[in-house]
Amino acid sequence: MTKAVHVDIVSDMVCVFCVIGYHQLARASKDTGIPLQIQWHPFELNPWMEPGGENHIEYMATRYGVPAEKTWQMRRQLTEVGADLGFTFNFTEETRVINTFKAHQLIDWASDQDLGQEVTLEIFKAYFTNGENIEDHDVLVAAAAKAGLDPDAARAALQSESHAESVRAKGAFAKSRGVSGVPSMIFEHNHMVSGAQGADAYARILRRLTEHQAA
Repeated sequence: MTKAVHVDIVSDMVCVFCVIGYHQLARASKDTGIPLQIQWHPFELNPWMEPGGENHIEYMATRYGVPAEKTWQMRRQLTEVGADLGFTFNFTEETRVINTFKAHQLIDWASDQDLGQEVTLEIFKAYFTNGENIEDHDVLVAAAAKAGLDPDAARAALQSESHAESVRAKGAFAKSRGVSGVPSMIFEHNHMVSGAQGADAYARILRRLTEHQAA
């Protein structure tokens, strides 16, 4: 049996390319038959974001100078890419960029129970597909429950902020290791690849690492 390739994924929950990159990687794994062992790590793109967030179209205009028409064009392209990978993006006029600190705390808590991957994917779906507010404890608790975790324990972890310091420390560590954007994927603790590189590129990386392991 082929040994699983370990991949550390540094991501943020409102990062569209993190979703795309993960699904490209998952497709590469399926196409090559090479299993993955994934560990998710926090990175806050907008740690300064106020509660309630900002309208995404306005955010793109004020922060990056991207006009609304261009944002909608990008959204249509990303929706097509997502559909090809089996993921649904539902962008609307009301889509908001949200502070993700609470979401990262829940994922960190879930990772202690080996369900960080499942919770991460549920939160991606809640935000990008269902248009839900992933600051809201009820939304996050529902994601945890769908992933197979005890909802009362999930709510208690969020309310106590038991993993707040852990998230801050891990985010700072990622930056200290040179991570300045997401997604950043570190293969076998050694080879970092930034951005959504495409299923073919990830397949080549997986094959090369597997061949190296077998040598």
